[in-house]
Amino acid sequence: MRKELLEDLGEKELINRLGKFMPKNQVLDDCALISTKNNNLLVNNDSLVENVHFNDITISARDLGWKAVVSNISDLLSSGSKKNIGITISLILPAKTEWVWVEELYKGINKALKKYGGIILGGDCSIGNERIISITAIGMQGELELRRTACKAGEIILTTGIHGLSRLGFMIKSKINFDNDICLNERLINRSIEHFCRPKVNTNFLKNLLKSRSNKKLTTIGCTDSSDGLFQAIQDLTIASNCKAIIDYEKIPKDKDWPQGDKWDEYYFFGGEDYELIFSLPEEWAKKMTKLDKNINEIGFFTKGEPSIEFKDHKKNKLLKNTPFKHF
Repeated sequence: MRKELLEDLGEKELINRLGKFMPKNQVLDDCALISTKNNNLLVNNDSLVENVHFNDITISARDLGWKAVVSNISDLLSSGSKKNIGITISLILPAKTEWVWVEELYKGINKALKKYGGIILGGDCSIGNERIISITAIGMQGELELRRTACKAGEIILTTGIHGLSRLGFMIKSKINFDNDICLNERLINRSIEHFCRPKVNTNFLKNLLKSRSNKKLTTIGCTDSSDGLFQAIQDLTIASNCKAIIDYEKIPKDKDWPQGDKWDEYYFFGGEDYELIFSLPEEWAKKMTKLDKNINEIGFFTKGEPSIEFKDHKKNKLLKNTPFKHF
């Protein structure tokens, strides 16, 4: 009998199986919730692995440090963290790694912490065959609890920004050749590289959620981030909340210079590392939120049904045959 390998299981099934060793529902969200006497804490861990997430061709050490922090901040924010307390850093590095690379990495880390809050609390270093940066981030749970399990049928699906730019930035940095009929202008090139190397998160998101909320009894909403791509984010919400997503392709926000075509739709929905938030709200709340923050767009709604994604324009359903990012 053939032994099961991680490449056969895939990341999601691996996480589901590991969840059997943890408290109920502990693996449904990116962050773990720890209840304390005075404040509830959110704890997240994210790792970047050489030749899986980065290499010296695509990103500098300083940008990598920034990105390593932002990937964790995004997860904390998508669970409702109102304050970033700090991070611990574990490094696995080959013995011949140059000190200047590590120094630049930490300069990028500190710059991101200066912008988004928190300090370096400690960490660990070890030798290995490839460079790995693993960060554990700790945040403080805010008034609103954001959970993947909280989406409801009838709610509007929203996104905090545009997708696909980070994927395009990676392709440009990797010197991947595009179709001959595609001509990317300088503005889109620069914006895409910035999204890949120096991603940002919406720091006003939670404040605007509270400001636009008219029913104070609503304290939990469905949310996740798009670190693994827009499609994967929506799919995670449908599975955790046990509902069906209907996406309106015409409402998807794109950069004004984003090329058209099936391949570019694939880059958009399956790109990853955009660190935008995908969330759902009751209709009245959603309308107030989009008026308050012009960068937030309605892209569909949840309905009753088997956990799945469907386009309002069924001709676009062929997009769903593509494969999301896989770690294994």
